[in-house]
Amino acid sequence: MSHAKSREVVLPIKLTAELGKALDARRDAWRQDPATVPKGIACSESKEGQFVLIAAESAFTTLPGVCVIKGIGAVELAGAEIEFEAGASSKTLVLRDTPEGWRFSVKYLPTIVRERNLK
Repeated sequence: MSHAKSREVVLPIKLTAELGKALDARRDAWRQDPATVPKGIACSESKEGQFVLIAAESAFTTLPGVCVIKGIGAVELAGAEIEFEAGASSKTLVLRDTPEGWRFSVKYLPTIVRERNLK
């Protein structure tokens, strides 16, 4: 029996000057010495040369209208709240530096419901 794969939800954010500086500083620090990246955060670069920052569930906290990432700062959500399905696990934040600006998304695994458990 197969189960649903991870889901990714792209959310609009308000990029403040402070957040932009913090993301640029993290990118520069990662390029100079990858060991400076805090635990729970991973940095990489896409084939197109876009910087990608991934924060594991242990490295961020969600509050109403804001997501706080350890060592980076607060990401203010523009409108929508982060809503996970009940029982969702393996939550991950992904920030991508695209030509259109920073793209913020959330990946998670939905709850797996097996027919034998529905009785």
